[in-house]
Amino acid sequence: MSVADIVQTMKAKFNPSAAEGLDLVFQFNIEDADNHYLIVKDGTCDVKQGDSPDASVTLIMDKETFKGITTGETDGMQAFMAGKLRAEGDMMLALKLSELFPV
Repeated sequence: MSVADIVQTMKAKFNPSAAEGLDLVFQFNIEDADNHYLIVKDGTCDVKQGDSPDASVTLIMDKETFKGITTGETDGMQAFMAGKLRAEGDMMLALKLSELFPV
């Protein structure tokens, strides 16, 4: 499964009601694959490949950790505590991911 596939899976799980009134950009820097970002704005979600200059929070991890978190096999908080996931920017927004993209 490619990172693009993983991001599309996230988009399919998107919960628009949790995104009402939000205007955020989640940047995913994947150490061993392509970077992607999600734009969450007023109940919508858009996916782009590359790097966003407007990232609200940047999450840095490898592809396997990213896949595990999005499928529910890996707990994001445990990955963070184990050093497999790093966050830059507004770290509290990273916690919103589970509301926006329920597993």
